[in-house]
Amino acid sequence: MTDPDRATEPPTEPPTEPPTAPGTEHEPVRYARSWLALREPADARARARDLAAAVAADLAVRCRTGPAAGGGLVVVHDLGCGSGSMGRWLVPMLAGPQHWVLHDRDPDLLALAAATLPTRTGDGAAVTVEARPGDVARLTAADLSGAGLVAASALLDVLTRTDVDAVATACAGAGVPALLTLTVVGRVDLAPADPLDAVVATAFDAHQRRAVAGSGLLGPDAVEVTTDAFARLGARVEVRPSPWRLGAGDAALATQWLTGWVAAAAEQDPELPADDYLARRLAALATSGLDVTVHHADLLARWP
Repeated sequence: MTDPDRATEPPTEPPTEPPTAPGTEHEPVRYARSWLALREPADARARARDLAAAVAADLAVRCRTGPAAGGGLVVVHDLGCGSGSMGRWLVPMLAGPQHWVLHDRDPDLLALAAATLPTRTGDGAAVTVEARPGDVARLTAADLSGAGLVAASALLDVLTRTDVDAVATACAGAGVPALLTLTVVGRVDLAPADPLDAVVATAFDAHQRRAVAGSGLLGPDAVEVTTDAFARLGARVEVRPSPWRLGAGDAALATQWLTGWVAAAAEQDPELPADDYLARRLAALATSGLDVTVHHADLLARWP
């Protein structure tokens, strides 16, 4: 990735779901820090808190009864960490001392994430941070040795099937659970409806599945593919909805998301009357006459 301070959201990509993953070997995209900051509150509202609570409970039991009993350190690997929003959301929910290992290809985002992660947990324990630049698809079980959790946010849909298999295999080999949040599922609800909504959505989904470096990205198929990959290796997998529901207070986020969503669809299907459609939808949004729901799903994979 390039310097996100100089970056702008790519005009042909929806800012919410970049074309290539922030932690994989595909050609990286530009992330603007302003965009990551803009979406962070919506991400935090959308994530499935019951899955995070289940993770917290499991880790608490592990610290009381396992090798680290007596207040042992919880090690969390955050894959494709970006600016660190997943850590800022999850750290307060996990009890006891924590060590976060941040993975991303962008050294500037890694530095930002490391600098802005909370230094204390909700119960006052210390949090330490380690930054590891590199490709998440090349992780091995040895890399995750001693980890209590693998976490990620808005990552799976910009991976390939091979990438997901590699992540699942590494988690299985290390016996570490994975909490993987905010994956697009191919559903967008706009109210009131427009006759072109479904056409734009179909083109966008095709764009999400396009080939990058010879491999097809998973896009809206990511939750199903990831569930199958972990289940084949023996994991128990739970999936929860985690939709963005953008109302009047989210106008800036909705505007940027909508602009990128339509641009990606138009790149996939140049015959779309994208300019007219976007103008209509932005006009409705500007008058608080458009409700936007972008559907995602969260996934928790645990080992017996």
